[in-house]
Amino acid sequence: MLLCRQGRPRTPSRGPKGPDMPANVTTDQIWNVIEKEPFSVLGMVTADGESRTVGVVHITRDRRLYIGTGIDTWKARHIAANPNVSITVPIPKRVFFLPWFKIPAATVSFSGTAKVILRGDVSPDLKAAVFRGLAEDPEADKNLCVIEVTPHGDFITYGVGVPLQKMRYPDQARGRAPTG
Repeated sequence: MLLCRQGRPRTPSRGPKGPDMPANVTTDQIWNVIEKEPFSVLGMVTADGESRTVGVVHITRDRRLYIGTGIDTWKARHIAANPNVSITVPIPKRVFFLPWFKIPAATVSFSGTAKVILRGDVSPDLKAAVFRGLAEDPEADKNLCVIEVTPHGDFITYGVGVPLQKMRYPDQARGRAPTG
């Protein structure tokens, strides 16, 4: 039985797919969305077992995410100690003719395994893409690294591949697909 906020039974929402049908999303569709969005939120665990998140700029290659950072940053240190991470990619939603109208972002979330790769050990084309044109400098290579995130399990989505009107109904806006 479904309950509304006041604890009373509610009728399942109805849409083109029928009652309580989740969004029908595919792995390829989700990767296409992730590749278009440069920003994500990286979740990790500290050595003390505390959760931490940080906003990062990423690129995608071969169904992996790559993040450039300093070798001495806390995210690189935490990931070197514990490679289990989560990523959430927010996807802005807007009404074209009503730009001031606030709409929650759609999201793609997943778990993954991360590893820290020294900048000097990264291929030149990946290095150029991740660091977006930072000049090749052997001294900089000593202080920078790339975090590679390999997704596993399922993508969990909200609002991906559904019209704005359906985002009001969680049972219709949610989706799930294998990471690939």
